[in-house]
Amino acid sequence: MPYRDHAENQSLTEDVGLFCLENIDDFTGGFGQLFKPRFKPEILMNATVNIVCYKQKTLKNGEHPLMIRVTKNRKVKYKSLGISVHSDNWDFEKNRPKPKCPNRELILKTILEKEAEFQKEILELTSMQKEYTAASLMASKTNHIEAKTVGSFFEEIIKQLEKANRLGNAKSFRYASNSIKRFCGNDLGFPFHDIDFEWLGRYEQWLKGCNCTEVTIAILFRTLRSAYNKAIAAKCALKSSYPFDEFKVSKFDTKTQKRAIPKEAIKKIMAVDLSKELYYTQFSRDIFIFSYLCGGINFSDIAGLKLENLIDNKLVYIRKKTKKKIFTPLSNEALQIIKKYVADKTNPTDFIFPIFDAAVYPYF
Repeated sequence: MPYRDHAENQSLTEDVGLFCLENIDDFTGGFGQLFKPRFKPEILMNATVNIVCYKQKTLKNGEHPLMIRVTKNRKVKYKSLGISVHSDNWDFEKNRPKPKCPNRELILKTILEKEAEFQKEILELTSMQKEYTAASLMASKTNHIEAKTVGSFFEEIIKQLEKANRLGNAKSFRYASNSIKRFCGNDLGFPFHDIDFEWLGRYEQWLKGCNCTEVTIAILFRTLRSAYNKAIAAKCALKSSYPFDEFKVSKFDTKTQKRAIPKEAIKKIMAVDLSKELYYTQFSRDIFIFSYLCGGINFSDIAGLKLENLIDNKLVYIRKKTKKKIFTPLSNEALQIIKKYVADKTNPTDFIFPIFDAAVYPYF
């Protein structure tokens, strides 16, 4: 039955309900007056909630949006569910996707969750005898969940990180996505609310069965937790389904034994004579010692250092990982290493070390 006829039938039902309440004395012999002060007809008549395929609007892909339709007291309100289907894949009698509909299970789960959410709200308002309208009910439930699978959402995150040139983070999400895919038999076509406490427990045991270390397991779960939080923020997952309040990632032992090279060993490395060794051997030692003398500056930051980063015998640069400005005093030993590689450089934008401009140096 077309949804407009259904709405008209609902209005007729409400009219009948109002008639029965107004004529309650005819059936109670006057005792109905005892009940009338306690109830209001507009409160007793609950709203109806349906998910309909809105054929009045056709999207560019030829599909029609699925709409939440709330009907109360002859008033009808619509709001997009964030999903669209082709009319051939929709059962207009049952207001449900047909068996052949692509992503049918995911769409059906989203529909049932949204209907249950509205019905719960209606039940609570009715039980408390609070007045509401179709518009106010719709306004109180403005958030909709967009039907996206775990796999598709991971891909979106990875693409966004790659576009922002955050390649390290993108690699972490790719690694986590591949791990979950192997656990699920190469199928990530399920929604986030399928990932519950029991699912996480099974995944944990699977990872341990793969001989993953506690550190690796912790990284994978933190990445998955981050993806789940991003999905909630993007309205692709329900906060009520969030499993990490119960499943604690902090339980994994990620402490590692402190490791450090003794100062005496560093002095030996600095003192060894490499004058007869190949250039790249000398260069490797210089970069290692320079990092040590500059407080452990990592290789990616060393590679990006330019003459303009040298200010009054200090190293001033923006750390790639944290985006924070770093000020590091340069010792005489560190300055000597720098002078070795900037002897012929005058442009402030010239790199200090021949890493990015390695093509100029045949030694590499």
